[in-house]
Amino acid sequence: MLIVRWLALFLLLASAVSFGFYVATGRAFYRRLGLVILKWTVVAAAVFFVVLLVDRMV
Repeated sequence: MLIVRWLALFLLLASAVSFGFYVATGRAFYRRLGLVILKWTVVAAAVFFVVLLVDRMV
């Protein structure tokens, strides 16, 4: 549980840093990278919560 929380926090921080690089440099690469990291972080969090929900139902 703790590892998953730290991993999610790290990925959100990496996404924020990438968006910060985009603002500073204006390169679209950093914006795309930030969006990809953010998208997969949200997908992984959704899967994690579905697994928790199913575990509590069973």
